[in-house]
Amino acid sequence: MTEKREYKDDYPDKTLYIPGPTEVREDVIEEMSQPMFGHRMDRMTDLYTTIVEDTKEFLGTDNEVIILTGSGTEFMESSILNLVDENVLVTTCGSFSERQANVAERLGKTVDTLEYEWGQAVKPEDVRERLEESDTEYDVVTCVMNESSTGVRNPIEEIGDVVAEFEDTYFVVDAVSALGGDLVEIDDHNIDVIFTSVQKAFAMPPGLAVCVVSDDAYERELESDSASWYGGFQRSLDYYDRKGQTHSTPAIPVMLAYRKQMKHMLEEGHEARDERHREMAEYTREWAREHFDMFPEEGYESQTVSCIENTQDIDVAATIDAVSEEYDFVFSNGYGSALGEQTFRIGHMGEHDLESIKELTDAIEDVADL
Repeated sequence: MTEKREYKDDYPDKTLYIPGPTEVREDVIEEMSQPMFGHRMDRMTDLYTTIVEDTKEFLGTDNEVIILTGSGTEFMESSILNLVDENVLVTTCGSFSERQANVAERLGKTVDTLEYEWGQAVKPEDVRERLEESDTEYDVVTCVMNESSTGVRNPIEEIGDVVAEFEDTYFVVDAVSALGGDLVEIDDHNIDVIFTSVQKAFAMPPGLAVCVVSDDAYERELESDSASWYGGFQRSLDYYDRKGQTHSTPAIPVMLAYRKQMKHMLEEGHEARDERHREMAEYTREWAREHFDMFPEEGYESQTVSCIENTQDIDVAATIDAVSEEYDFVFSNGYGSALGEQTFRIGHMGEHDLESIKELTDAIEDVADL
């Protein structure tokens, strides 16, 4: 049995360089202290329509946007429920893409996988070959845009272009650790559903999931015999059209924080935000290759999370603890038992910039005596 560990009031502040949650602006946090109001008041309509339409503007999409209280896993599950009658092809190359397959299996769907070794990327030509040669007619193909367990950025744009050639197959993208820090032209690449969690590259407090839904995906759900109740596209979007609100009580304080942060993101601009993340990623890769090596397949490295191969055999856990103790910086070990000491990960997303990333790498060099 897990024993209670009393929460204290004297924890030191740590700067987060993990794959999420990440650092949040002070003025965004302060927004959550506003007095509470009802989720059916006009004030809520003003708030929710603001964040939905601002998100569309930032992402540059004409597709519909749903923002619900929950993690991105909510839309990982509901996209399968909403769009898959029977057969789904899940591309897997790490822990979170494998989780998508597990979710679909638990929902009773027939799951085929296109599998890659951890660290390798999904290849569009392999997706085409599978779709052309399989006797199965797939309702959906899924892909993780940014496999944060391995630091792989999959070419979802090219994969979406391939899936577009198969008229009755829909394309679902998990962009939980990338969207907002890695620009993707959603409407141009046959992406029917793409979802994220706000505590990653959006740099907001945890608690909200964002999903962009194409008209085709919405219509597909209308034809389905069953769909998610909480994460249903029709239920969410029809309620928004009628009321400008969410169908269920949302986390209002986090939505207030979202409104503030999205204004910051619009002010910076999507392309500028993308370029800032690219600079951080390129610097981190250069640093990693000078002292260690990169774990992902070359040419497919993430723009928001670097997974670094521990070629010097440092004690990863001890280094993380020492950097936290001496510098109040927190980065991450490798994902799970397989990569825990073989790799370590640096999250360069959200409100970080090149200088803050250099502060972390300097700290690692000092502690690890590189």
